[in-house]
Amino acid sequence: MKRINVGILAVTVLFTVFGFVLKNSPDGQAIGLEVGDKAPEIVMNDKDGKTLKLSQLKGYVVLIDFWASWCRPCRMENPTVVAAYEKFKDKKLSGSKGFKVFNVSLDTNKDAWIKAIGDDRLDWPEHVSDLKGWGNEAAKIYGVNSIPNNFLIDAKGIIIGKRLRGPALEAELAKLEK
Repeated sequence: MKRINVGILAVTVLFTVFGFVLKNSPDGQAIGLEVGDKAPEIVMNDKDGKTLKLSQLKGYVVLIDFWASWCRPCRMENPTVVAAYEKFKDKKLSGSKGFKVFNVSLDTNKDAWIKAIGDDRLDWPEHVSDLKGWGNEAAKIYGVNSIPNNFLIDAKGIIIGKRLRGPALEAELAKLEK
């Protein structure tokens, strides 16, 4: 039987732990997609069963907003998203056609999801979900492991902001007003 070199074992454990730290931020958010990266495509059904693609919004500044009807912090953040949408939807931000919100729900209950859209006055048409909860395919691709969470992308589909909550969202959009 071979003896394990304690030094090699210690170095292996150290690199494994260090690698985990590098791949995860202090708030537990998986690191992978960063500002400057191209936003991966999202293809998912809307509340009526129609397939929507994120790429259909190319030419717009888009907030990809991950949320769920059962998430209290998400529901508390929704008025901020609504206010930003109302203020910037018709503005040509950085040469874009305007501002859109692409909501990705981590719900499993379709009725609760649709009711929350109405109750919170999320009056834009881009609402998608695969109704898989935390198994949501887009959430996996984007490394989302906490909600509310969002990514702001420019008219070319490049990520220009992440986790913009409260006044940070409006401030980032205002920077694009020229």
